Amino acid sequence: MIVVRDGERSLEVLLLKRSSIGAFADMWVFPGGRVDDADEGADELEKARSAAAREAAEEVAIAVDAASLVAWSHWTPPSIAPKRFATWFFIAPWTGDDVTIDDHEIVDHVWLEPAEALAQNLPMAPPTLVTLVQLADRSSVREIAELGPPRGVEFFVTRPARHEGALVLVWHGDSAYESGDLAVPGPRHRMFMRGAGLDAYDRYERTDT
Repeated sequence: MIVVRDGERSLEVLLLKRSSIGAFADMWVFPGGRVDDADEGADELEKARSAAAREAAEEVAIAVDAASLVAWSHWTPPSIAPKRFATWFFIAPWTGDDVTIDDHEIVDHVWLEPAEALAQNLPMAPPTLVTLVQLADRSSVREIAELGPPRGVEFFVTRPARHEGALVLVWHGDSAYESGDLAVPGPRHRMFMRGAGLDAYDRYERTDT
């Protein structure tokens, strides 16, 4: 869940640092977690809303109305990921609650403007990075509510490729999405990582299609 607020200069997002143990170790993430059987909802999307609200309360002591969450995107990781979680991302305006972490699974938190978070090169998973790129074009919570995601709610099914030994993640709309041939001319929708792993990115490329 992407918790957002209006900062002194522009839009800010809440990022949490996970501990060095477990999934996404030492990475900066948005609040969230898995869907439990007890989470309410008539379908996958509504159950995910309920889970997001519950996880926000459990992880950072923020109260969120599940019905108020705005669907932003859906992500399916590449087959090479150590653990694969199909994930809904929702936008949640901050309601003013103090952020409280457990200093166990979550060891730090910070509010940052999306562009600033990207500039700091924090270790983050690709969906977090792409979301921050999308939010960097929004200046306020109101603007997010009025405009929504740049291209509507998108489903990102990640496909891996290689370029000079480094990992490249390719998504829908890219000319290499079906073939995996990065040299094929045409539109781009890809992220270049700095090495073979998923925790450090070089650049994100997306052309209008």
